[in-house]
Amino acid sequence: MSSFEAQIEKSRQEIAAGQSKITELSSKIDTARSKMAQGTDITLDIENASLDDVHAHADVMNGNIAELILGLDDVTEGFSKDFDKMRANTGWEKIVGIFSKNRAKMMRQERIRLASIEDKLQDLIGKSNVISTMLTEQLNELERHKEQVQANLATTLTDREAAVNKLESIKAELLALDPEIIALEGKLAAETKPKARAMLESQLAAINSKYNELAQAEQVTLAESQTHERYIEKGKTWLDSLQNQAATQMVLINKLQIDTKNRVVLYDALSKSLKTAQQQDVAHQINEIGVETDKQAQVAMAAIGAATNTRMAEMMETHEDHIVFARKVLEEKVKADERFARRFEKIVQMHDKNAYGTGEGQS
Repeated sequence: MSSFEAQIEKSRQEIAAGQSKITELSSKIDTARSKMAQGTDITLDIENASLDDVHAHADVMNGNIAELILGLDDVTEGFSKDFDKMRANTGWEKIVGIFSKNRAKMMRQERIRLASIEDKLQDLIGKSNVISTMLTEQLNELERHKEQVQANLATTLTDREAAVNKLESIKAELLALDPEIIALEGKLAAETKPKARAMLESQLAAINSKYNELAQAEQVTLAESQTHERYIEKGKTWLDSLQNQAATQMVLINKLQIDTKNRVVLYDALSKSLKTAQQQDVAHQINEIGVETDKQAQVAMAAIGAATNTRMAEMMETHEDHIVFARKVLEEKVKADERFARRFEKIVQMHDKNAYGTGEGQS
């Protein structure tokens, strides 16, 4: 297994571990929601739902994936060097050329014709797609948890609104009872007849009982509202974290997609350039031979020249579309690179300085 493939496998494991941590934290929040619906205290569940571990792991995971993407960029930059090597003669072709230039040229032509350029491109695109698939799966997982948290939050917000309204209603009733209690207590203090006092005491006791029930209901409703509030606070924080993680995944995916387009354009351009140069070389050889041979060869050469001119005209006509498309892809790549660099500035610094473990990238 190559180092790049080993790093991809490591990223797979990190993503799996990250998804496990996300599921665990979401589970704790869901458990708190279930307990809250049953009227059970959720303080312990909410306090244990810490985001620190998830964030720390996400930083490591995204850092490793960013390294993979930068690694693909490094490989891409080496493509032009590979094509330069293909254009040049090999050591053996140079030796053969000492004895026979034509034989050396034929060997070079055959080597270029059989070169597995497409295989290398497909391998690189395949690796890009593997990384993109991992990121997309992680993004889907984040979106799933985000929707789940949003649904629970919506329910909890509705429940808390109802609790607050109920609390306000209870407070209004308590305030309304205060004047009645004061009035009865005043009458009781002034009353001297036993029968009348007994009646007033009964009325006061009934009102006090109602007041105590409302006060108790106020405490219960207040505790319910506070419970909803704790859940909402933790849920919003977790939702914000999931949204930030999803945004990071989308930045990485966007850069990979733009990079893949750029690699296809680059390889296509280099491949056509190489093949065209080789075709022109062959055409020149045929022309030289034709000049020295009979008229039949000249007729054949004229046909070849006409075909070449037609092909050249067609290529020139399609050149504008090719350039426009290539520029568009390059513009998209610049934008994607800028977004990537802004989000992963520390990682890029460590990569460029090879400063892993030294702390330099943290500045």
